[in-house]
Amino acid sequence: MTKSGNLWAVGYDDMDRANQVREEIVRLGRHYLVLDDIAVVVRHPDGSFTLNRERFPAAANIVGCSVVGFLAGLIIGAPITGATIGATVGGAGSAAVLASVEIGEDFIKEVKALMKPGTSAIFVLNHEGDMDVILHRIRGLGGTVLKTNVDLERAQLIQSTLAAPAAQTRKSDEK
Repeated sequence: MTKSGNLWAVGYDDMDRANQVREEIVRLGRHYLVLDDIAVVVRHPDGSFTLNRERFPAAANIVGCSVVGFLAGLIIGAPITGATIGATVGGAGSAAVLASVEIGEDFIKEVKALMKPGTSAIFVLNHEGDMDVILHRIRGLGGTVLKTNVDLERAQLIQSTLAAPAAQTRKSDEK
């Protein structure tokens, strides 16, 4: 089966940072990154989870718009029933998308275990974009790649770029 997208779960040591990074990723999605969906999960100091799932304006992606929200819902332990799954993921199409990006129970369990109280994580489902621009724009955003379905070499490149000192922004970079 051919993978239809890259799924990233990137964790942060505080409860606000994932929401801040979300804004930068959405900006990238407007120009340089084929962004399908995005969601933020916060784990509060008491151990409870919340999901910040704003609608992503990807009109061309009706099925994918619910996949990350569904996945994040599984991580926070939202009660899932057959009817809820159908309503949340839009039927078998989204289940196929999850399978095509090679996401299973292990992915969900590992991310949930890695999220300690007082942390946040951003979940991004994307396709390829302009990798040079993307690497430049995410440089220094911080965070730790908790889990992804991409190859190890690409995951290490993204992790080292996130951890690198922030690049100096030039006026030509602004959009």
